[in-house]
Formats: sequence, structure tokens, C-alpha cells
Amino acid sequence: MDFDAVIIGGGACGLMCAVQAGFLGKRTLILEKNDAPGAKILISGGGRCNYSNLYSSNDNFISQNQHFTKSTFSRWSVEDTISFFETYGIYGEEKTLGQLFPASNNAKDIVNVFTQLCNELGQTVYCNAEVKAIKAEHDRFDIIYEREGEQIQLKTQKVVIASGGLPISKMGATDFGLRIARQFGINITETAPALVPLTITGKDAEWFAELSGNTVFCAVSNDRITFEENILFTHWGLSGPAILQISSYWRPGEWINIDLLPGKDIVKLIMEERESNGKKQLLSFLSALYSRKFAAALEKFLPIDKNLATLTKADLDLIHAHIHHFRVKPAGDKGYDKAEVMRGGVDTNELSSKTLESKKIPGLYFGGECVDVTGWLGGYNFQWAWASGFIIAQNI
Repeated sequence: MDFDAVIIGGGACGLMCAVQAGFLGKRTLILEKNDAPGAKILISGGGRCNYSNLYSSNDNFISQNQHFTKSTFSRWSVEDTISFFETYGIYGEEKTLGQLFPASNNAKDIVNVFTQLCNELGQTVYCNAEVKAIKAEHDRFDIIYEREGEQIQLKTQKVVIASGGLPISKMGATDFGLRIARQFGINITETAPALVPLTITGKDAEWFAELSGNTVFCAVSNDRITFEENILFTHWGLSGPAILQISSYWRPGEWINIDLLPGKDIVKLIMEERESNGKKQLLSFLSALYSRKFAAALEKFLPIDKNLATLTKADLDLIHAHIHHFRVKPAGDKGYDKAEVMRGGVDTNELSSKTLESKKIPGLYFGGECVDVTGWLGGYNFQWAWASGFIIAQNI
């Protein structure tokens, strides 16, 4: 009972929660399963950590309750994130589509801010500490954890579950947060990998595999949303930012539409070109728009050996259909080990939107990825982690 709260998980949410609690004069203990805190922070963005997004808003998140995050983001905004890190020497540089990275391009700098602040504020962090059980007893919790071969029991009045989601198992990810929620009768919204590459099987698989390594700027859509970014062909199917984005909205059995030339009209471009160069082959024309390898691969669908002048209306209709409405039906996804985040999680209807405390179990809080709040690719999930950690800290 020496701590105001025990935080399970030393990732983005848990670290922010501990630091913000420390600013308020509260003492917390972080129990982290790995041998150091911030494991997922360190690998994010290729080791550079895309720690927020300038354009982050409630609309960039998926949840069964689309309005749940409004209260949290109204009290911890992108500006708050920027100000917090600038106070401790981390200045952001904007990359594609509002993505913020540390000017140093080093994720270690982000983690160091939290570890140093925890030390200065007297917040305790135990690493290699795996929680085995949590029991609620009257107005307190009993936590049993193992550390250095010893099993330890402690008591606390407040518990924060900030243990992340199911991706990525090699970083120590488990279903701990979901198990604890179920143990206390808290509903779980169905979970699935999100921001994850999609697989292609069957007769088209070889065509995709042969294009492995090629990227194309596209508009990828389903009947719910559209993303304009690069796609990447892989040995197993499709990846790249646009595919990762749409994967969060994709459901097994659904088709996705790929516009291979967004914002332009392929037929109009062909008609303009053939007025001055009707003898040009379609292959040469397409090679100016895409890589030569990708243009040549379109032979599977288009008459690329024809000259532009000899293309019929039927040919032009075919070209328009395949360039602007290239339809793909993924077989599945690459699973949690290749996913950046988890979709679904602790049902937001089970939590107070103002405090993130369980409505059923007083003193039990959930934040970060284990909650049914899933952000887009590009720093949005970190913004939720910082914000939820801040909100919980105000209330423990």
C-alpha cells in the first residue's frame, strides 16, 4: 500500500501515466514484463518513433463507440503532446501526412524522457516483473508478480492496465489486459490484427509475388473509407501504408478497390498522348507512369503490345477498369506478429470516458492499446496512449 497505484505495463501509456501522476505528487509502481521499458516505442517508425500526428482527431480512430475518445482528446491534445516533449528537449519534425518524428530520429530519446522523469519524480519501475494474478478484495487489489525468480505479493487501491495488445509477441505482447478484463466480467469487443499486411492466395498469388518490392501510389478503398498512399507488392500479397490503413477497416471475404492512378483519368491521358505519338506502345506509355516491371506485368490484364492509335473503345474501357478499379479480394492478413496494433479490446461502454475507470470495478483503469480504440497509421496510436495515460493519472 506504499503506492497510490500500480501500473501494469511500461509502454507509452504506462510511462505517461506514471510521469503525470508524479507531477501531481502521486507515487506509482510500474511492473514491466520486459527487461527495459518502452520496447514498442523503440521499434516504432523503424527505430525513429512517429510519436504523434499533427492532424489527429477523433475521426482517425476506430471504436464501437466512435465518440468515446472525444473527452480524452479534449483534455490532452496534439498540442499538449508537442509541448510536453519540447519541454524535455524533443522537437518534432513533420514527415508525410502530419507524422511527427523526433528531430534526432532516435526513438531512444523518447524513452529516455520518461525514464529520467520517473527517476526524478520518485516513480518506481520494476522490469522483468511478470504479473501472475490480480485479485479484488473489498476496497483494494492484491497483485502477485514474479521477479528475479521470486514471487511477490503487494496490495494497492488502484490498478492501471496498460499492458498493450496482442501484437508483437516477440516484444512480449500477450492477452494479459483482455484476460484481466474477462476475469472481472468486463466485456471485450472482438479483437483482430490491424495495420497489417494482407495476403493473396490462389491463381493470382504468383502475379503479386513476382512484383515483390514494387511500390505504386494508389487510392485504396472499400465501401467505408479511402486512403491515398503507397502500396507495396510482397511475396505474400500487399503491404505499404495504404494497405496497412485499409486493413483496419477490412473484413475477411471483402473486396478492396485500388485506383492505380488517383486524381487522373488514364483514358484522357492516352487520348492526349496518341494525338502526337500514336505509334507509341501502351507498354512504353505505362512505363512513364509506373516502374517498367509493373507496366510489363499489366500484360496479364491489358493489351500492352498495342500502339496507342490502335486501341479500341473496348480496349480503353478495359484499361480504365483495371487502372482505376483494380479489385482485390485478400485471403487474409499476416496476423498479430506483423500487425502494428490490435483492433478491438476492452469495451469502451465498460469504462468511464472521463476517467477510463471500470464502471464495474472501482479502482481498475484501462488505457492504451488494450482498449477498443484503434488509430490510423502515422502516430495516432501513440497520441491515444499519451492521452489515455494522462487522463488516468488525473484520477488515480
